[in-house]
Amino acid sequence: MGYSLAGVVDAVGERVTHLRPGDRVVSLTPHAEYVVRSAVVSSPDQTPLVVGLPDDVSFDIAPYYPLVCGAVSWVEIEDAHPYDTVVILGQGLVGSLILQVAKADGARNTIAIDMLDSRCRNAAEIGADHVVNAGRVDPVETVRRLTNGVGADVVVYAVGGKAGPAAFEQGVDMLGAGGLLHLVGLYEDTPLTLYSGKIQKKRILGGYYGQDVDSRISRRALDLLESGVIRTDLMTTHRLPFTEARDAYDLVYEQPDKALGVLLDW
Repeated sequence: MGYSLAGVVDAVGERVTHLRPGDRVVSLTPHAEYVVRSAVVSSPDQTPLVVGLPDDVSFDIAPYYPLVCGAVSWVEIEDAHPYDTVVILGQGLVGSLILQVAKADGARNTIAIDMLDSRCRNAAEIGADHVVNAGRVDPVETVRRLTNGVGADVVVYAVGGKAGPAAFEQGVDMLGAGGLLHLVGLYEDTPLTLYSGKIQKKRILGGYYGQDVDSRISRRALDLLESGVIRTDLMTTHRLPFTEARDAYDLVYEQPDKALGVLLDW
């Protein structure tokens, strides 16, 4: 949390010619009233660290940009076909954005899984084809039933915290032969159990496999935000002044059933 911001350019260095003081921008930076960041890239495939905002992308929408870039990259790496069954384990910010990008890219059989009622409701509003509350039903059995016993083609692991290892095992169990388990979420560095008998004929991919976010992915992310395809209005649950930052972090950690996207306003 706390690594994406939007604001107004206060000053630029002498080599910066594409931005001016007063421009609205988004950047990947720590929480701060003022930050200094490189705005010059040397090649098209380099990650832009400071990006100008289109007029239709407000300061409430813009902080989602870095994660949307990640979601675009992750969905692209998975290379799923429109009729593949794509399961997203976890419907926090990362899982929700991956779901929305997958739908925008043509996925027609998505299954969103979470244990919190609020996040399951949000996944349904965002457009998941099926929503599974893992706190009420067995998610593995449900996915097997929805796929006529075959299992999923792609399982995206977007779970963090203590629930991670158990969710990982469920992800392996619901994945079909030849399928891909994409590890995007973190699990507090807890060792994951990998049974040799269960992983045969299946693939596991680390979340940051492939190229960094380049200019093409950056433009795609901004387009999704500008067009309203990414429903930040459904994801933002709280907006607090920066003076209440401590309360904001406590809210996210201690009440995940109530908080999803929390904005700090300067």
